[in-house]
This record gives sequence, structure tokens and C-alpha cells, in this order.
Amino acid sequence: MTVLCIRFRMPPAGESALPELLGLLQEFTPVVEALPPDGALADLRGAERYFGRGAVELASVIRVRSLALHGADCVIGAGPGPMLARVALHAARPGVTCEVPGDAAAGFLAGKPVAALPGIGPATARTLCEYGLDTLGRVAAAPLPTLQRLVGAKSGRELHEKANGVDRGRVVPNAVSRSLAAERLFDRDELDPERHRRALLSAAEEIGARLRAAEKVCRTLTLTVRYAGLGRSRAGSGGGAPDSTVRSRTLKEPTAHSAALTRTAYGMYEALGLQRARVRVLALRAEGLGPAEQASYQLTFDPADEKARRIEEVADRARAKFGPRAVMPGRLAA
Repeated sequence: MTVLCIRFRMPPAGESALPELLGLLQEFTPVVEALPPDGALADLRGAERYFGRGAVELASVIRVRSLALHGADCVIGAGPGPMLARVALHAARPGVTCEVPGDAAAGFLAGKPVAALPGIGPATARTLCEYGLDTLGRVAAAPLPTLQRLVGAKSGRELHEKANGVDRGRVVPNAVSRSLAAERLFDRDELDPERHRRALLSAAEEIGARLRAAEKVCRTLTLTVRYAGLGRSRAGSGGGAPDSTVRSRTLKEPTAHSAALTRTAYGMYEALGLQRARVRVLALRAEGLGPAEQASYQLTFDPADEKARRIEEVADRARAKFGPRAVMPGRLAA
């Protein structure tokens, strides 16, 4: 089995282009797992045999088609499993696929810091480094009981296997349609926090209206901020400052209420502290979609909240009849 981990350098259409890019991958294999906002895993089991080409050759074809058909270059890592493909992605660069052969996985990992392993958070990495286990090679050589005492029985066993190049993961096909995205692209690099907030308000209003029209609610909201230098690849930036930041927050209850989505978006934005950041794109994505009729709703005695929901219903009917810009918040009318 060979798995590709692909990070697309998104065109101006941004997250809205991801379904089309996933469709491109599905021309090679039906086993594709979306990694929003700009990535995917693709299991090439059978594809190499069917097309008569190796993983690196297929990756080159995917890169050319992605760029030619969708204007999106990509960075690709390849390995015998999802975990190794993810690690390889960070060693890849535009135009050059990094492949980890199955029989050389342990050697490939040996010199890398423990934080390079997917699933290793800052706290675990700090604990391991305190005991001198600062590289995956040292983790692989450490006795299993030692690792289990440090991070727990199950986590220690998994860590020991992964550091030795054992990848038991699988690509799980999913549907990117289980999310809705709205993106706002500025004409130039934007420093003004007030314009950032207006863009977030506009995106939250759009997502809320689309959810209600589809009779859906969402459980999670994800904010993606793309900074100046949109052409750089996060994975291939050479260790410099990242060109995007992604934050997710689980809502208190599943909702399609625009005001709740806006409050959550503002909260994530303010937590980033972007007062001096030059922002090119702001995007919101609603995830964990489910039927609205099955969602529970906490009753409230706040008349302002009930009034806002009734106004929202009227505004939705007006937009359905006269167009999406027939009714909008006053801050967006200017």
C-alpha cells in the first residue's frame, strides 16, 4: 500500500475549490480522505498496478493536472501508510515528491524531532524531551516499558511502533460535502481589524443562511486565516512563518443561527491577536452537519434572542424571493 498526503496551494477560490480537487484525486483512486481546508490523503492501493506507474509518477501526474485544470499547485508526501505520508509531506517541496520506502521508514524518522510525529502534542513532546528522548530515533531505541511509564500503556505502545516506522493507519473515505465553507478574499493585504470583522460577519451570515436553506445545523466552526504571501506553501516554506492559521471550535449546541456563528467566529479571531497581521483571506467552514429537526435547542427566556431568530426567519424568506443581498446587517450595507 502507498498513500499520498497532498497539501494544495489553493487558488483564489480557496476552500470552495477543495471538492473539485478531491474529484481529481478520485480519478486515480476511490479511497480519498479530505483534510480540510486544503489537503487530502489518497490510498493508491491498486492504482499503481492499474496505471502501471509508481507512486511518485502518479504524484507528478496529479500535480500537473491540479495546476493545469484548477490553478492549484501542491506539495506531496508518499509513504506506506497515512502517518508516514504526513511526515514525508513536511520534507517535500513544490515540484518534488518526498517518498518514504517501507523498508527505510525507521531510518527516515530517526533524526526527526519527536514533535514531527502526527499525534504528538506539545505536552507529550516536552515530557519526552525532559528524559532525553528528543528524536524519534531515541524513542525507537527506548525500552517499551520506559515509554509506557512516561506516557501511558496504550500511548507508549503506539508511540514505540510509530517511531519504529510501523504505520497501522488507514485512509478513511469521507465526504467534504459534510461541511460548508464561505471565504472572503481582500483586494490587498488587509491590516484593518474592523474590515477583518466585517468579512467574518459576512461569511457567518452566508453560512447561516445556507445551513437554514438546507435545513441543517453544524457542530463545529473552523476559521482559516491566510496571510500576505499567498503563493507560499505552508509545508514548503522552509521553516519560516506559516502563511495560514487554522482554528476550530465546537459550538455549545448544534446551530444554524447566524448570530451564534458570528460570535464564535469573532471569538476565534480575537484569540489569535492579529492586530498587526496582513491578512489576504478569511474563511469560515461549518462542519459536523446534521438535520436541523434532530438538533436539540436550549430554550431561553431572553426576548432579544427570540426576536433575532424571528427576524432571521423573515430575512430568509425575503432573500429567497428577492436575492441574497435583499436583507443584510447594517455593517455590511456600506
